[in-house]
Amino acid sequence: MIDTSEVLFQSDQANLSKWLAEDVVTDSVATFVEGPGLKKLGLRFDSDELRLALNDVMERTDMAGDIEAGFGVIPLTRRPGTEGATDNDLSGRHWLRADERYVEEPREDLVDEASFTEFIPDYADTYFAHVHNELTKRVPIGRMRLSSKSLYNCNSWHRDPEPRIHVPIVSNPGSLFVINHHVTHLPADGSVYFTDTRGYHMAMNGGFDHRVHIVAVIPN
Repeated sequence: MIDTSEVLFQSDQANLSKWLAEDVVTDSVATFVEGPGLKKLGLRFDSDELRLALNDVMERTDMAGDIEAGFGVIPLTRRPGTEGATDNDLSGRHWLRADERYVEEPREDLVDEASFTEFIPDYADTYFAHVHNELTKRVPIGRMRLSSKSLYNCNSWHRDPEPRIHVPIVSNPGSLFVINHHVTHLPADGSVYFTDTRGYHMAMNGGFDHRVHIVAVIPN
């Protein structure tokens, strides 16, 4: 009779020896690695101008404290004729499996992304208006927001109704994006990324500095 425990032991031992002999890759963690649902566009913005625009907006908004806190959002677009934003505008419908039941459930109300057509006039003289203009030349854009995560911070593992475009403004090597179990860093070098957030995803900041992205929704 074959001793299955001995066979499994030998298999584990052989595998561990093989894995321990493999090279450890450490350089690629500080770069972008394309994966399912995560692509880089040809479009590129001036990273210095993005940071200057962020400073301008921070000086003008009463929501700057939210950006400096754990998870903050500042809207850059709105529905024409409206002022201010509801809590649902800042977040909106998403689905997640929140507990040990592993059952997918919806959270919050649906947002009519296609109605957020107006760039907020208070920021019309910032570089963000140029960013909005260039994005809308290529694809319809709904809510466009500044989204921040402080150090040692992440959001829920969830999926959204629509894809999004990300433009990192402030980042660090510990700032990571996870989508469909693919993990990569998005450098703040002016690059623009398509993220198919209809799949399960999350963002995390494991670094020592804030992470701030432009996040623009592509309405379905």
